[in-house]
Amino acid sequence: MLRNFKIRHISLLPILLISFILFKLVNNSEILVNAFHFFVSIFSYIIWAFGIAYLLNPLMVSLETRFKLRRITSMSLVYTLFLGLILFIIIIITPIVINNIGDILNNLPRYLSISRTWLDNKIISSSELLTEYNLRPFVDNNINTLNQHVTDFLRVLLDKLISNAISFTSTLLKFVFGTMISIYMLKDKEVFIKNIKRFLYAFFSKGSANWLVDFGSKVNVMFSRFLLGKALDSLIIGAICYLGLLWIGTPYALLISVIVAVTNMIPYFGPYIGAVPSILIVLFHSPIKALWVSIFFIILQLFDGWILVPKILGDKVGLSPFWIIVAILVGGGTFGVIGMVIGVPVVAVVKVLIGEIIERRLVSKGIDMEE
Repeated sequence: MLRNFKIRHISLLPILLISFILFKLVNNSEILVNAFHFFVSIFSYIIWAFGIAYLLNPLMVSLETRFKLRRITSMSLVYTLFLGLILFIIIIITPIVINNIGDILNNLPRYLSISRTWLDNKIISSSELLTEYNLRPFVDNNINTLNQHVTDFLRVLLDKLISNAISFTSTLLKFVFGTMISIYMLKDKEVFIKNIKRFLYAFFSKGSANWLVDFGSKVNVMFSRFLLGKALDSLIIGAICYLGLLWIGTPYALLISVIVAVTNMIPYFGPYIGAVPSILIVLFHSPIKALWVSIFFIILQLFDGWILVPKILGDKVGLSPFWIIVAILVGGGTFGVIGMVIGVPVVAVVKVLIGEIIERRLVSKGIDMEE
């Protein structure tokens, strides 16, 4: 009897061990984050390859479907366009952006002097009004602090841009190898998909495997449409921003347009994240032009939010503004800028998954919530 008791309780050890591990992970979320970053660092080339293949796949499929092209022909056209775009960015855009950053750093003391002179003139011209309402001490005490905060913010921003530019070599290496691997991924994508389905049907019931395949298809459509739609939207906004800034006569138009285009990938907060440093850059050159740039950004974002985004994206993720903001905050706090970009489709996938599970449970219980 004692022997049977020991055997029954020994069988509980794996469950207790798994429960202990899950408890530790929940109470030490840093472990999960560090484990994710470790996994990403090891498989970074594969992740780059998957990302490139995933982004290029819709265009390749479109060419094959619309023009009845063979795989080798469609892949050749897609990678020619892709590499042409990358070379254009490296050869044309990158040197101008780097020169703009260097010019800002070299002229920063002069910009600070100009801005301070402009503020002092405004204070002098308004001295009677400030004295009348006893605001002069407040302005005098806070103008230096405000100027210092703005300067520190711009320096931090430029230092971040420079540090990212220094790490460009490592990123370029990952990109090159990722592009090479992505060619084989796209070439044999049907084989990969077939093997994944074989695995699912081998280890799950037919009903569960069918559900997983269908759910995976929904996730693929949701992610691809959202990411490609946001990329196209950001590209258009960046181009319009560049043309508009050139028309206004804004300095560093290309640098500002790149900042706006990149940050526009982040829903809701992206336009403001890109607008603030852009306006500060122009502010040091000319406060009047900074005002015109601010007005231009407001018009641009109204156009993007009311016209361009509904046309390109529509309702691709099916999330309310509340859940989109939560997704951005959680994703950004956990994985930085990348988390802010992919947080929305991830939360949308979780929402679809929970909805599917709830629907299956209700059906199994014979409950119809539509009544």
